[in-house]
Amino acid sequence: MGAAALAIALAALTLSPGGQAAEPVDTADLQALATGDMRKLTWSDGAEVPAITFQTEDGTEVTLADYAGTPVVLNFWATWCAPCRVEMPHLAQLQDDLGDTATVLTVATGRNDSAAMDRFFQEIGVTNLPKARDPDQSMARSLGVLGLPATLLIDPEGREVARLLGEADWSSDSARAIVTALADG
Repeated sequence: MGAAALAIALAALTLSPGGQAAEPVDTADLQALATGDMRKLTWSDGAEVPAITFQTEDGTEVTLADYAGTPVVLNFWATWCAPCRVEMPHLAQLQDDLGDTATVLTVATGRNDSAAMDRFFQEIGVTNLPKARDPDQSMARSLGVLGLPATLLIDPEGREVARLLGEADWSSDSARAIVTALADG
């Protein structure tokens, strides 16, 4: 491939779906807000997340593109995951604190039947988070999730900004500041 053709191909790869050049995510300001558990965040280059489907609580197939325009705190969990049980109330508090500023999207990956998910949420007292499912783990695999819990921060344009593997206090001032800053652009 000639240099000109390579330059055109690379330019095409950096265009957003609307044809505008996609700006890389500058995480420096967000990183400065990371204290406590948020220091465990691994910062990403802003690659778009793949359009993999998952199921809402009522069984509707959706993708992360359905959440465009707002930051998403995407949490992968399972009913058998003890650290998930500790972390989930922190995610619920974050959603309460953020209101419509961002979406905390909890996705049970693997075999998690609805009754077990309902019991899990009831036992930990969480009522404000979705019970989405990734039953065949295709979403988790496509995003490179290898352990649970795993939480990805997705910007309003659908690009991964950071991820955290393991349990964290998502109700902290630091977590709230990072997601709020992500919402503010």
